[in-house]
Amino acid sequence: MSAIRVLVVDDAAVVRRQVSLLLGSDPGLEVVATAANGRIALAKVEQFQPDVVLLDLEMPELDGLETLKLLRQRSPELAVVMFSALTERAGVLTLEALSLGARDYVTKPTSSGGLNVTVEAVRDELVRKLKALNVRASPVAGPALAPRVHPPRPQGSARVEIIVMGASTGGPGALVRVVSALPADLSVPVLIVQHMPPLFTRLLAERLEGASKLRVREAVSGEQVRPGSVWVAPGDFHLSLTGDATGVRLLTHQAPPENACRPAVDVLFRSAVDVYGAGVLAVVLTGMGQDGLRGCRRVDEAGGQVVVQDQASCVIGGMPGAVEQAGLADGVTSLDGMAAELVRRVEARGRRS
Repeated sequence: MSAIRVLVVDDAAVVRRQVSLLLGSDPGLEVVATAANGRIALAKVEQFQPDVVLLDLEMPELDGLETLKLLRQRSPELAVVMFSALTERAGVLTLEALSLGARDYVTKPTSSGGLNVTVEAVRDELVRKLKALNVRASPVAGPALAPRVHPPRPQGSARVEIIVMGASTGGPGALVRVVSALPADLSVPVLIVQHMPPLFTRLLAERLEGASKLRVREAVSGEQVRPGSVWVAPGDFHLSLTGDATGVRLLTHQAPPENACRPAVDVLFRSAVDVYGAGVLAVVLTGMGQDGLRGCRRVDEAGGQVVVQDQASCVIGGMPGAVEQAGLADGVTSLDGMAAELVRRVEARGRRS
């Protein structure tokens, strides 16, 4: 397979040079061109036909968001990855970019060590995310593996008491579509793990709140879990549940990362099973890797339900695909149909169907 062709767009010459050297050192990637702003980038997309555009947000003449909008019109299948600073303004703009069709983002960490430290800090994430888009995969590479079939089990044999969701690459956009479609009278709480850094998770919660009929906020330890509310795990903190005579409460903590992630989907799913047992409805949306697989196995063993997003509607199907391949999915649903499917399962309330 030939190398993935990348266009690097950033108004800082030193960033363009360093990132180009970084990506060019990997045999699976080829930097075919660079651009100092969006207007130049649009011309170079036509000239060099890249597979992926690595796009800065704040640039003169034509910024990242306006460039992205034009790219979506002219080349809707072109993969765009945002390259943004870890600031509140950049976070807001990055979430907007994801809603406009950017496939993913990589943050530019601030460091007193200078650019070299910054480049080292993003090396693994940047290369991994560009390759994970799989934009050069051959459509005739071979037949897809058939998913393992989950053993028949009466749906709704246990009443759903909580929905727990996990997502990664492509997750912010997917979550907006799912959470915004949930009804205001949803009778169970919803807890979400989205792989994002601190600050970004708060901004995501605020974005979901604005789009949803439900109350959505970033999780805080000690808050009581109530039906009809949605909580998002804070960046760099796992989200768990703890129950006692007074009810079920949130617990955020910094135990070691799992699956190289904190927050991790597996941590939330296991914790939900510990508290709610068979009453857990676990949902795995688009994302890279296998976070959530072990947690779904625990949900399945406890008699709970597992629903995953179908591959066709995923930005990257690694996370839901791993669960489906393991035979743990009770349902495989498109993104557009996900909210209705979750409501249907919640409302079954013990009826067999």
